[in-house]
Amino acid sequence: MLSDPSRVTLIVGVTLLLAIGSAAAPGDDSAPAPEGARLSQQTIADVQPRMVKIFGAGGIANLQSYGSGFLISPDGHIATVWSHVLDGEVVIVILNDGRRFFGQVLGAAPELDLALIKIDAQNLPHFDLGRPASVGPGTRVLGFSNMFKVATGDEAVSVLHGVVAARTPLTARRGRFEVPYRGPVYIVDAITNNSGAAGGALTTYDGRLLGMIGRELRNADSNIWINYAIPIQELAAAINAIREGRVVEANRLQAEDAATGYTPGDLGLVLVPDVVFRTPAYIESIRPGSALDGLGLLPDDLVVFVNDELVHSIRNLEEQLARLQAEDDLSLIVRRGNQLLPVKLTVPRKVGD
Repeated sequence: MLSDPSRVTLIVGVTLLLAIGSAAAPGDDSAPAPEGARLSQQTIADVQPRMVKIFGAGGIANLQSYGSGFLISPDGHIATVWSHVLDGEVVIVILNDGRRFFGQVLGAAPELDLALIKIDAQNLPHFDLGRPASVGPGTRVLGFSNMFKVATGDEAVSVLHGVVAARTPLTARRGRFEVPYRGPVYIVDAITNNSGAAGGALTTYDGRLLGMIGRELRNADSNIWINYAIPIQELAAAINAIREGRVVEANRLQAEDAATGYTPGDLGLVLVPDVVFRTPAYIESIRPGSALDGLGLLPDDLVVFVNDELVHSIRNLEEQLARLQAEDDLSLIVRRGNQLLPVKLTVPRKVGD
C-alpha cells in the first residue's frame, strides 16, 4: 500500500487494536473466534519466538539505532536488512524470551539489502528456508517487526494484519535516488515499513515465510511512502552463500549500474587502498581540476554519508556513486576529526558524453 506519512501513527494504532482485539469480543467469553482470527492467533504464537530485536550503531542524523531480524537456523543465524545499525563494533540481539547475545555480522549482500548475523545459541525456533512460500494479490498476510522500538526485552515484537496488493518490481528511492535493490517485491496493504521495521518478517496467515520487510522508502513515480517486503526466494541463495562462507555474486543490475554510473575517480576522488572487506572510505587526495577540486576536501577526511545514505566502506561508496547520473545533485558529508563537514555539487557529464 502507498501511504501518506501523516497517517502512519493513526493507521498503525488502529491496525494494532484490530490485531489485539481479534481474539474475542469483550464481555462474550463464550463466543468462538472466527476461523481466520483463530488461525492468525496461532500463527502469531508460533512466529514470535522466531523474531529478534537488533540494537547497534545509530542515534545521530535521524538514524535509529535499532532494527528487526528473524532466525533462519536452529544455531543462531539471523537474516536482517543491511543497514547502518550493523556498522558498530557491537551488535546486540535480543530474543523473544528476553535473552541477550552479542551478534557477529557474517556477511552481507548490499545489492539485496541483506545481511546475516550469527549468535552463539542452539535449538532455536526458526523459519525453514527450504520451504519458501509465494502468494498473489489479495492474500492476507502478517507483518512482524520491532517498529518504533516497542520491544526492548522479553516483550513481543509488533504484528500488523494486511493484504498483498501486488507483486511488482521495486520502484523506490531515498531522496532523489534509487535504492540498490531493483528486483520484485510484495506491495502490502498495511503500513509495515516504519522506523525499526526493516529486517522484519512477512508471513502468510498460517506462518509461512514470504519475505523480509524492507526500508522506509518513497515511490519514485508518486513520491509517496511505499510498504513492501523482498520475497524470500530473492534472498535465499545469498543467505546460503554467506552461511557457507562463499562469496555472494554481484547482482547483474549492479554491474549494469557500474557501467553507466560514476566511479570515485570520475569525480576526482582518490581513496586509500581497499585492502579489507570493509575498508573505511578515507580520502587520500583530490585530483586537480576535477569536480571535487576546490570544495574543501582534504587527505584523511572520511566519507560518512552520500545523499543521506551512510557509507559503510569503500565498496559501499563505489556502489552508491555507481547509481549516479549526470546532473544529479550529490551531497557528501565527511568527518574531519570531531567535525562533520558537508560538500555539495552537481554531477558533471563525463568527458565524451
